[in-house]
Amino acid sequence: MDVYDLIYKFFASIFPYQWAQSTFIIRAAIGLSLLTVLCGAMGIMVVNFRMAFFSDTISHSAFTGIALGLLLGINPWLTLVLFGLLIGLGIIRVKRHTELSTDTVIGVFFSTVIAIGIAIISARRGLSRDLQSYLFGDILTISEPELTAMILLFILSAVYIWLTYNRLLFVGLHENLASSKGINTTFYEYSFAALLAVVVAFSIRAVGLLLVTALLILPAASARVLARSSGKLLWWAIVLGALSGLLGLVASLAIDIATGAAVILVASGFFLLANLWRLFAKSRQI
Repeated sequence: MDVYDLIYKFFASIFPYQWAQSTFIIRAAIGLSLLTVLCGAMGIMVVNFRMAFFSDTISHSAFTGIALGLLLGINPWLTLVLFGLLIGLGIIRVKRHTELSTDTVIGVFFSTVIAIGIAIISARRGLSRDLQSYLFGDILTISEPELTAMILLFILSAVYIWLTYNRLLFVGLHENLASSKGINTTFYEYSFAALLAVVVAFSIRAVGLLLVTALLILPAASARVLARSSGKLLWWAIVLGALSGLLGLVASLAIDIATGAAVILVASGFFLLANLWRLFAKSRQI
């Protein structure tokens, strides 16, 4: 009996519900929990570095990565990850070695990768039929090898965030000051961009490339409204990300809608509630 058999039996024993007997739902719940927690934590840095447009470019580069995989007969998930990683590192390199603004560099990469993807799809029209699942995501169909890869990514990312969290916040707030204090800003910028590119690629499996940026931004934005310190900021983002994933999965199964859309709607609801709570708290102080 392997590890996953033990996990399935554990869920079936503690949850006396029909869904707990379905292995694909258990895999989806575990995978979605891992990804939403990870996106919540990474999203703090995305907001701090003002990299929302960057993550959007990486997610849309997946369109071209998938098209290349389908065209070349390679596993699209492999080309998706590798192409996203290449684009992410390319953006950082060009930004650091030119006088162009960050928005300009990202805009150039964004338009170029989209154009390449459209060119490939238009040249091989039959490929477009295979892209729909990547546009909207489908966490309910993940396999055990994919879940294993998500677990390994989660462990790697957790170690990275634990070791670099304070320095990354410092670099994001004031890069020149961080550099003057002896922090290797080049390393942190490249390493974070590389990890973010991989996280975005995996998250497309959950919510699709159209919504993956929202999965990074919304829990972190809600956490910034609620938190009063950098430590609490991280924990708020993690909790809100996890709740968004699990409640979104339950809602999608209950009312039969796309899981990715349900997750983002729940996260949007948390953002609205966080702002209402902030307004209420301010009104009581007056």
